[in-house]
Amino acid sequence: MTIGSQNDIDGLKAIGKIVAMTISEMKRHTRAGITTKELDEIGGSFLKRHGAVPAPKATYNFPGYTCISVNNEVAHGIPGNRIIQPGDLINIDVSAELGGYYADAGQSFPITPYNPSLLRLCEYTHNTMMKVISSLKHGVKLNEIGRIIQSEARKGGYNVINNLCSHGIGKSLHESPTEILPFYNKHDKRVLKEGLVLTIEPFLSTGADYAVEQSDGWTLCLPGGGFTAQHEHTIIITKNQPIIVTVA
Repeated sequence: MTIGSQNDIDGLKAIGKIVAMTISEMKRHTRAGITTKELDEIGGSFLKRHGAVPAPKATYNFPGYTCISVNNEVAHGIPGNRIIQPGDLINIDVSAELGGYYADAGQSFPITPYNPSLLRLCEYTHNTMMKVISSLKHGVKLNEIGRIIQSEARKGGYNVINNLCSHGIGKSLHESPTEILPFYNKHDKRVLKEGLVLTIEPFLSTGADYAVEQSDGWTLCLPGGGFTAQHEHTIIITKNQPIIVTVA
């Protein structure tokens, strides 16, 4: 969507804050011994208490309130009976709707005892996301998002998951602009406009540069070993620095 009024900004900030708070609440309860289903129930209950609707379930009939991916799972992990183990890499991705506005955010983080390489992967991915966000404003080419992600991944010694993209959001979970590629595409001539709402979500990998859908029809995994981290914010493009709406 493109912002049309202060009401739009306020609505996006309201749901963005709830999404961010949900992730924080789920992270606070994430520990070795808890199941991903128990963690998902915490997230679903938190969203409900704040009047928000889980977007994956409402939009796509996803079998969970949130997406929880573990270790070689890259994205769209289905919450279930899997027990989180010491040293696991966890990704929590929350998207929700309130008052007709949608926001989407995600975080990857390791469980103690921390594996230094996983901790670096998560921190580097977060820093890459923030570098992209700080570089965007009205008039910048859309393909700058992919250029920065690709460049930063190479500097850090990581691969980019090429088949997972950032996307437009606002009045629905996925909308125009679509196919915001995480690598540089010189043929993409689109330009960012003031008021545009979109996600920024790099996926950086220590293994393959693509994710494969599993037989459950949802979970995306990294083939051949390795790990992937994702960090995601929903932002509003302005004439200066973007507004990050998914903050508590």
